[in-house]
Amino acid sequence: MAEIFYDDDADLSIIQGKKVAIVGYGSQGHAHAQNLRDSGVEVAIALKDGSKSAAKAQEDGFEVKSVADAAEWADLIMILAPDQHQRSIFAESIKDKLTAGKTLAFAHGFNIRFGYIDAPEGVDVILVAPKAPGHTVRREYVAGRGIPDIIAVERDASGSAWDTALSYAKAIGGTRAGVIKTTFTEETETDLFGEQAVLCGGMSHLVQYGFETLTEAGYQPQIAYFEVLHELKLIVDLMWEGGIAKQRWSISDTAEYGDYVSGPRVISPEVKKNMQAVLADIQSGAFAKRFIDDQDNGATEFLELREKEQGHPIEATGKELRGLFAWKQQDSDYTEGSAAR
Repeated sequence: MAEIFYDDDADLSIIQGKKVAIVGYGSQGHAHAQNLRDSGVEVAIALKDGSKSAAKAQEDGFEVKSVADAAEWADLIMILAPDQHQRSIFAESIKDKLTAGKTLAFAHGFNIRFGYIDAPEGVDVILVAPKAPGHTVRREYVAGRGIPDIIAVERDASGSAWDTALSYAKAIGGTRAGVIKTTFTEETETDLFGEQAVLCGGMSHLVQYGFETLTEAGYQPQIAYFEVLHELKLIVDLMWEGGIAKQRWSISDTAEYGDYVSGPRVISPEVKKNMQAVLADIQSGAFAKRFIDDQDNGATEFLELREKEQGHPIEATGKELRGLFAWKQQDSDYTEGSAAR
């Protein structure tokens, strides 16, 4: 059974006694910084010179420092820059400032798990990862609620790294909802797998194949769009609220029966074998190497794939269709800030 911690298990005064540098002021950065400040923590924002985020951070009332100055000033440095940029930011501006007794923190374990960042001896290395986009982390905190977090410790040099991680999680609202203990390896590998096999890769390509199957059979693309994409949110919301069982309870008997008899024809045991191969590439570091090597090469493959996928016919159909209805879908209700970590 997973270990879960709540407000009473965490001592807020620990993080209140530390100076915290937040590296990056994107989706997660702004949420961590504002929640920490509202919890009585001294916070500075660490940004590269010329960062477009500097004005926003200053407008929100934060002192903005260079990454090197912030790393020297802070007791805890939380790196919230994109995975592919963390390695260079760390090497250029953080590593030499990490004296013994400081804490290096992450919200995703990618760079630690795959060896792209190696903290100096005597430094605690922790992970505090809210399981939601940053705008939701902030909104729930302001509402007096919280988003579940997962926490891990890769190195406990001080002997109190777990207490620090719990205190940080409490300061951003995580312990209001519940905080699950994990490891850097488990968080990284399961996070990448979930994204690739189900949440992003699996779902988007399932929708595209469904759209193609219907339109190639002669059905109107607008009808196909509604049946395989638009209604997906309704189904996912039901699953989120009460698991797959609630989704099946809520739909018609016809839909439920079709789920049982046709689902395994589409998502066959072969799909599970493919998922296991994806997981193996994640565990071995092959995916991480492919991603980082491509980023170092100007993201050539990444940009080509993005352009190709944006050209799928479902995108044009959806854009046209969404613009024709009196009812307007609000991005802020569903997707605002969700792409940034």
